Amino acid sequence: MSFPFNIYLLAFLSSSLASVACVPLWRKWCYKTGLVDDPGHRKIHETPIALAGGLAVMTAIVLPLAVGLAGLFVASQLDDAGRDDFLHNPILQDLAGLNARTVELLGYGINRRAGQLAAILLGAMAMVILGWLDDRHELSAALKFSGQFFIAALVAAAGVRITLFVQSLFFSYAITILWILTLTNALNFMDNMNGLCAGLGAIGSWCFAWSAAVHGQYLVVLIALLASGALLGFLPFNFPKATVFLGDAGSHLVGYLLAVLAILPHFYSKEDPNAWAVLSPLLILAVPLGDLVWVVILRWRSGRPVYIGDTNHLSHRLVKRGWSRSEAVLLIWLLGAALGALSFL
Repeated sequence: MSFPFNIYLLAFLSSSLASVACVPLWRKWCYKTGLVDDPGHRKIHETPIALAGGLAVMTAIVLPLAVGLAGLFVASQLDDAGRDDFLHNPILQDLAGLNARTVELLGYGINRRAGQLAAILLGAMAMVILGWLDDRHELSAALKFSGQFFIAALVAAAGVRITLFVQSLFFSYAITILWILTLTNALNFMDNMNGLCAGLGAIGSWCFAWSAAVHGQYLVVLIALLASGALLGFLPFNFPKATVFLGDAGSHLVGYLLAVLAILPHFYSKEDPNAWAVLSPLLILAVPLGDLVWVVILRWRSGRPVYIGDTNHLSHRLVKRGWSRSEAVLLIWLLGAALGALSFL
């Protein structure tokens, strides 16, 4: 059977609404605790802005997920008659389209992937904490990189790994850790204009969701839609005028989620044996990856540390050519969406 579309829609809408509700609460907390981005060098805002984005997006992903898991647990503890009554609740029937077969599928998938799902969730929370510490204390590049490496290694150890048809455990670990580190820092670099990082994250997550949906990988779809919905709900607070920033907590989370979502779907299968399909994530993530490579090369050639920010990013170059900041962000979103659409071909 095909997985109910209503559940996909419910995941997306619930995380979007949770994000809209959470941002003001976390913004207030950030102002109260002093977790703000003060005006200064290379910054255009004139007043402190709350660094609440990462906390709000993470909360908006976890809340619907926790409610869904609690509902599945309740259903699993009921006898057959009780389960029938539970599933025939009009809200569950009409809103979510739940039935016994769907609950069985979800329960089987979650039990089978429980270790990996837990590692992914813990890794996401760890990335938010690492970014929050950087927002608060401005960690050294070495300490921040070590934290990213540890989190990436945890995810790889849980079995969320890239193989690329190479039968080597060492290679699988190495390429997976490198991939997560690369995407985490690529999106951190892209967080240089209002809405840019969050918008690319929402677009990328959406593309990974429907790529997984095509292959019936419903758990991957649900995770991707939760991420996309949470980022979309955050965007009105961040673009075009920002009252909240993602901060390093948010950009770390976005990069990590996109890296993991690129690993989870099975782009290659025996039923559809197109080996080139494994390159689809490179198209979906071409904009942040291309920007990362470009600025790293420029910094390396000029003899500057690659982790020191500058104004050589694609967004900055568009502004230098006369585009407004909002126009530059919209153009980059469009480019990311177009390349993501090409990945389906």
